Parts: sequence; C-alpha cells; structure tokens
Amino acid sequence: MRKIQMVDLQGQYEFIKDRVNNSINEVLETATFINGPEVREFQKELEGYLDVKHVIPCANGTDALQIAMMGLDLQPGDEVITADFTFAATVEVIALLQLTPVLVDVDENNFNIDIEAVKKAITPKTKAIVPVHLFGQCANMDAIMEIAREHNLYVIEDNAQGIGASYTFADGTKKKSGTIGHVAATSFFPSKNLGCYGDGGAIFTNDDDLAHTIRGIVNHGMYERYHHDVVGVNSRLDSIQAAVLRAKLPLLDLYNNKRRDAARKYNTAFRETEHVKIPQMANGCESICDQCDCHVFHQYTLRITNGKRDALAQHLVEKGIPFGIYYPIPLHKQKAYTDTRYKEENFKVTNTLVQEVISLPMHTELDDEQINYITNTIKNFLS
Repeated sequence: MRKIQMVDLQGQYEFIKDRVNNSINEVLETATFINGPEVREFQKELEGYLDVKHVIPCANGTDALQIAMMGLDLQPGDEVITADFTFAATVEVIALLQLTPVLVDVDENNFNIDIEAVKKAITPKTKAIVPVHLFGQCANMDAIMEIAREHNLYVIEDNAQGIGASYTFADGTKKKSGTIGHVAATSFFPSKNLGCYGDGGAIFTNDDDLAHTIRGIVNHGMYERYHHDVVGVNSRLDSIQAAVLRAKLPLLDLYNNKRRDAARKYNTAFRETEHVKIPQMANGCESICDQCDCHVFHQYTLRITNGKRDALAQHLVEKGIPFGIYYPIPLHKQKAYTDTRYKEENFKVTNTLVQEVISLPMHTELDDEQINYITNTIKNFLS
C-alpha cells in the first residue's frame, strides 16, 4: 500500500506536471512575474467557471477577507457576525480592521453558522455577516440573505474551503459558492481543492463599483501609477501561482468528484459504526449522489461521540494514518479573541464539536486500499 498522506500534492502534480512545468517555464522566460498574462487569463477563466462578473486575485485568502471588508468601507466599532467554529483568519481580519467580531454558535449537523444564533446577535451596530462554507459545503444562504435584506447588512462569504460547491436555493435555482453574497473571499493555499504552489487568494463580486474599489485596494490604492486614490495594501497573485492555478482549474470539477467519491466510500464504511457520526449534508441533500455538487469535501470530518476522540487520534498515529483536528479550540476561547460578552451557554455546539471532530485523509489521489485500511483501523479501534 502506498503511504497515506493527509493531502497528496505530489501525486496530484504527477498528473499535471507537463502542463504546469510548461506554464511556469513560460513565465520564467518572459519574466512577467507580477500582473503578467497568466494572472489576467486565470482571472477571466475563473470568472467564467463561477459565472461571476468580477474576480480580483490577491496574495492569499486572509488578505482576500480583509480587502473585501475594506472595500465595503466598514468603520471601527462596526459589528461583524461570524461563526465561532472556524479557522482564526475569519475573525483575525475583523479585529485587524478595528471592527467588532461577534462570534456565534454553529449547526450541529453541518457545522455551518447557526441561523437562529445570527438573528439573536444582531444589534444596531451590526453591519455584516460572514458565513464560512466550512469543510466544503455552503451555509444556509437563503436564510442569511433574507436576514441581510431585512436588516440592511452586507454578506461576505468566506469561501476558502468551498470553491466549486453549488448552493440550491429554495426556488430551485443554483449558484456557485462565493457568488451569492455581496462579496466573497477564497484561498488558493496548496491544500485547498483549487490550490497553487505557494500562497494565493481572490475576491469575487457581482458589484461593479465594489470591484473597482477592491482593484485599487490590492495595488496600494492605485488605479494610475503613483496616484493613490484609496488606502490600499500590496496584495497581488504572482504569475507563477496563476500559471499553476490555470493548469488546475479545468480539473476542479474532476478533483471535487474524486473527493465526493472518497467521501461516499467513507460514509458507506462508517454508516453503521457505533459512536461515529458521518458528515451530514446541508441544503436538503439526503446523501452524496452522483449528481450532487453541494459539498466538495475540503475536509472529511467525523464526530466521535464516546469521548475517545483523542485516544483514536493516538491510535491513528501508531498505525501511520494522518489526521487533522479542525478545530481544537473555539475562537471565543482563544486568548486573542476572548471577550466578556461571550457566555458558554451560547456555544454549546461548538464546545461539543471541538471535543469530538476528527478529519481523515481527503484528496484526489486516495485509493480503495488506503480507504479500506483507514476505515477498518478506526472501526476495529471503536468496536
């Protein structure tokens, strides 16, 4: 059996190495390292894939979130609601801009932001909601957009884990994740479903004026060289990373289908296993069918409900099986983000999840032998 990896980027590279190498060599030979043709072409191709008017590439996913908020002209003290159960980057940029983060609990089934908790958290100072499409499936965007309309709020989608997923609205229409709110941010970190070979990110929007503002922000606030019209930052996707992303983008749906296939096999193996909760599908899906595109399984995350998650983790180490615990500490308990406003009774789900979740290897190169070894190891331990 091949060595099991949490993410097998080497195996993925072997399949696309000729195209990647040729694209990178072209950048090297033309020396168009910043804002070169590869960046512009990738931007256009991603706009076409997502069916969104504007993609603005930038240096990384955290910058993308920060720049999106800067573009909306949010002011110090404005409150921004987001999920407690996610990576720190989401709340980090809120704090960096001197906005007020308001953390709320998540849904116990799909781990996305809890709608009732969002409603309860709204105050006259609330200006935006940041739903995180956690682990690869969309938050309840019907409800979130309705709340935003009712209270005149911005919606900033954190799409770092969800690129390629689709959301089906109550009326049956569909949109790609990241194209529903006022603006969205994504990451192209190497382990993402669409990842480059370094850091990279992008902002998406259908708002022409907002896109214009953001294009200035990412480039020192300049629309014309040495004319700084807005306060900006230096955050650009370099041409080599764009070349890698161009090679991968035509394969994104294939990559996501491979992830769903692996998730389907995991689900089948664990469905009747005591003390294991398999990932639940949001958006009304009952299972991972062949036509399903609502979940792209950036992570495949189980809940171990008998209090033996940590013991299982140690057992996996001994058996040579990598894993991740996303996330071991809630944001409201992180030293940087503690606040007397937060009450433990308001984070019951998150506080449970951090004790139970464990993510298994999930990538495009998983084979049946590896999946069988992983699932049998876990089932034998829990039996």
